[in-house]
Amino acid sequence: MKPLKIAVLFGGTSQERDVSIASGTQVIKALRELGHTVISVDTARGPLDAAAEDKLFATSVGDIPPDNAALAALGHDLHQAISSPLLSDIDVCFLALHGGTGEDGTIQAILSAAGFAFTGSLQLPSGLALDKDLSKRLFTVAGIPTPSWTMVPPNIQDLKLPSAFPIVIKPNFQGSTVGLSVVRNEQELFAAVELARQYGAEILLEEYIPGRELSVGVLDNQALSVGEIFLESDIIFDYETKYSGAAKEKFPADIPAAIEQEAKRLAVAVHQALKLKGYSRSDFRLDKDGQLWCLEVNTLPGMTKTSLFPQSAAAAGIDFSSLCEKICLLALEQQ
Repeated sequence: MKPLKIAVLFGGTSQERDVSIASGTQVIKALRELGHTVISVDTARGPLDAAAEDKLFATSVGDIPPDNAALAALGHDLHQAISSPLLSDIDVCFLALHGGTGEDGTIQAILSAAGFAFTGSLQLPSGLALDKDLSKRLFTVAGIPTPSWTMVPPNIQDLKLPSAFPIVIKPNFQGSTVGLSVVRNEQELFAAVELARQYGAEILLEEYIPGRELSVGVLDNQALSVGEIFLESDIIFDYETKYSGAAKEKFPADIPAAIEQEAKRLAVAVHQALKLKGYSRSDFRLDKDGQLWCLEVNTLPGMTKTSLFPQSAAAAGIDFSSLCEKICLLALEQQ
């Protein structure tokens, strides 16, 4: 195929900035290895020269997300970031952004208005998927099992206490389980809500489903391999666990064929219920009775070689470089 000119957008100012940089680093390297011309764009700073790129790519993902003060100090102007003359003749934007304006539909709306082709889903589906409350409502309508939930009222004193513990408390508009807590008693509840409120005003209270943690990638409306995440006892799959090495993954998962097929069916159903494009990754709990429960969907899942979505693709026979290129080609087909 003819080499493409690709702008990889990453970084930004969400709590998932470090994860996004890690994704962008791997995607840029992979696409360049295939002979494509790649421009690296930190949406908080604009296009990077070689020195700035090398410095940023030398960083790593820490055990905790960047604090709000550090992110605010970066400043950003998405319009300015994509208005550089360097991007005037690109073929496609690869979105290696996670969370915030990179995944809530904002950057998608700007790129659409500017006439750029870009990877992943359009503005409205992106926003719906990041909004856990609205996406779970759509899951329910589509017949996709999801844990029961309620929104925490602005005044915590108005919250009706759950009838049973444990429960899950998490921000409504975050990825990478930023600000998530498993609450085991009433005494832990208020602290968990305060933690979640550091990352957004809307808070979700969700039923806790004990069981196995599964993840399924979808590429071009086809399910990839089903994987399982293994956690040490009493550890939840939160931000620290994901990026400290405390969790282990296995693709394909060691599960019965019937459950594998159902997980794949549900992952595609989730992708289609939200009208997602290109690719996505859905996360599930498998309870003791063999029932699958959809926890959430990621429209721009992590794209390091060890991230769950690339592992799901690799187990389905798609290597990382081919995966990155395929995502770009899907964006051009769907323009």
